[in-house]
Amino acid sequence: MLPVSQAEQMILDLVQPLRETESIDLTLATGRILATEIVSRLDFPHWANSAMDGYAVKFADVRSSTSKHPITLEVVEEIPAGYQPQREIQSGEAARIFTGAILPDGADTIVMQEHTQRVQKNFVKIQIAPTARAFVRQQGEYARSGDPLLTAGMVLNAPEIAILAATGSSQVEVYRRPRVAILSTGDELVSLEQLLKPGQIVDSNQYALAAFVTQAGGVPICMGIVPDDRAKLTAAMSEAIASADLVLSTGGVSVGDYDYVEAILAELGGDIQIRAVAMKPGKPLTVARFERSDRAIVYFGLPGNPVSALVSCWRFVKLALVKISGLPASSWQPNWIAATTTEDLTADGKRETYLWGKLALSDGGYQFSLAGGSHSSANLINLAGTNALAVIPVDVTMLAAGIAVQVLVL
Repeated sequence: MLPVSQAEQMILDLVQPLRETESIDLTLATGRILATEIVSRLDFPHWANSAMDGYAVKFADVRSSTSKHPITLEVVEEIPAGYQPQREIQSGEAARIFTGAILPDGADTIVMQEHTQRVQKNFVKIQIAPTARAFVRQQGEYARSGDPLLTAGMVLNAPEIAILAATGSSQVEVYRRPRVAILSTGDELVSLEQLLKPGQIVDSNQYALAAFVTQAGGVPICMGIVPDDRAKLTAAMSEAIASADLVLSTGGVSVGDYDYVEAILAELGGDIQIRAVAMKPGKPLTVARFERSDRAIVYFGLPGNPVSALVSCWRFVKLALVKISGLPASSWQPNWIAATTTEDLTADGKRETYLWGKLALSDGGYQFSLAGGSHSSANLINLAGTNALAVIPVDVTMLAAGIAVQVLVL
């Protein structure tokens, strides 16, 4: 059995980032990964403008204003947002201006309206002296034309979408989403539409893994249930390998008489790298690489037990999906944090043990609470609400309540 850390590094070494890109409409780009650097085509702001409702003035005219000795200026123009100023401000003049409006030539400072008093129709008293260039957003203050704004590998969320819209990018180049084929093996499995008979169980893995892949930014290709028939399994695995970037199958990777996955992978030309990992749950894990003319395919033969399958996905497959999707190398590691366990955590000490539960922020620190009920690899019921896995190292049999524990954030 391989140590978990060694298996992690081997999997990352097997996977190569996708380089295929596609141009999509900006309205569809949320959550996608940017494939090209975005360079500003404009200055931001595009022109000097006001950050306040008030009056555009020459600072030299109003620097000595006080409430007792206000400076009176003639208001020669009103400038709402979206309006091109028509006058250059001369000494002794001001322009009524609104937030976002273009600063008129000749003015260099904004006096907020709360510090003024309008007198008659065309005059204003400046009652408090502003600081020089107050409330003026200078042209190019945020970015200059030619400045890089977004780098390749960034996930496009609301801020990045706003920047792309501001630059006029109606189309955006993103990395293609990785295609992940998913198949379940086992004569005992039935689909949701079938009536359960004694000895049968619903194939929950197909749905769980499809949801996992979608959340991780991939495109699940659900291939359904394949019985424990060698010929049918060979055909299904061959089709999955030909159609996807990653393949996830559940079941058939242990040492039973009907566990055919490893043998078929070898027959199909797979380079088998991993056969078992020293972790609990998730010990049976087969990982193989297939070289294709256009890309390399990585095949994950996951355990059939629902918890084992998901823990293997959270621990290993997620890293593969992160790397293949085009995210930068800084994202290729698990998200570990230190938390305080609220109860005793126990293990047999023989393998690295993963216990599922909930992570919460309390009193300025993170606390991990174990999911209730049996921690069996077949018990998917108490997985509900799981957002973290606490890790008990090899040769450790208990972590007492109140001490720090390493937690994998899901």
